[in-house]
Amino acid sequence: MIETAEHLDVARRTPLSRDRVLRAAVALADDVGIEALSMRTLARELGVVPMALYKHVANKEELLDGMVDIVVCEIDPPVHDADWKSAVRQRILSARRVLRRHLWMSRAIESRAKATPVVLEYMDSMIGLFRAGGFSVDLTHHVMHALGSRMLGFSQELFDDSPSDPESADLDAQADMLREMAGRYPHIAEVAMAAAHDEESVVGQGCDDQFEFEFALDLLLDGFERLHRQGWGPTGRSRDDSVAFPAQE
Repeated sequence: MIETAEHLDVARRTPLSRDRVLRAAVALADDVGIEALSMRTLARELGVVPMALYKHVANKEELLDGMVDIVVCEIDPPVHDADWKSAVRQRILSARRVLRRHLWMSRAIESRAKATPVVLEYMDSMIGLFRAGGFSVDLTHHVMHALGSRMLGFSQELFDDSPSDPESADLDAQADMLREMAGRYPHIAEVAMAAAHDEESVVGQGCDDQFEFEFALDLLLDGFERLHRQGWGPTGRSRDDSVAFPAQE
C-alpha cells in the first residue's frame, strides 16, 4: 500500500503500544511474508529504533505469538442457535477465510512451541460446541485430534510440490518430469494430471485447496455425527487402543 509522506509522518508520531506493534507486524507479514519479518524491518516500518519494540515484545518469539493471537481473534464467533455440525463448520470455514487473508499464518502456528492463551480459548470454545451438541468427553477428545490444524483453517500436506516461482517455471521441464513420473510412479502421475486446479482458491499454488479442505472437513463431520448418533462413550475405544467402530446400519 502506497502512503503519502504526511500519512507516514502521522503514523510515526503515534505512540507505540503492544497492539500497534502486533498489528503492524501482521500487516508487514501480509505484505512481505513471514520469512522477511524481523524486529529490524518492523522497527523501520514503524519509524522507530529496534530497541523501542522491546518495551512491548520481549523477542521475536513473543512477537509471533502475539501475531497469531491477533489473527485468531479475526475468526467469527460461534453462531447462536445453530446445531453443533453447522456451528463447527461455520467456525472452521471462517478460520479458513482468515488464513487466506494471512498466508503466513499456518507456518507461524506450526513454529510455536505451545499454544497461546488466545489459541487455547479458541480451542476451548470449539470443544464447547461438541459438548453442547451432546458429544461425550471421550469422543470429543478423538474429534479434536482428528481435526488437528484444520480447526484453525489449514491442513498439513505431506509434501509441497508447488514450484517456488510458478511464473518462471519451465513448462517443458514440468512436462518432462510428468513423463518420467508416469513411467516410475504411474498412479501418482495419473492422479496428479487429473487433479483440478483453481488459482483463485488455493493457498499458495497447486490443487484446489478450498475444495479439498471442505471435502475432508465434511467427511470428518459426517463421521463424527455417525459416531455420536451411535452413542460413543468412554467404552467406544477397546482396551488394545483400536477404535471399535460399530457395524454399518
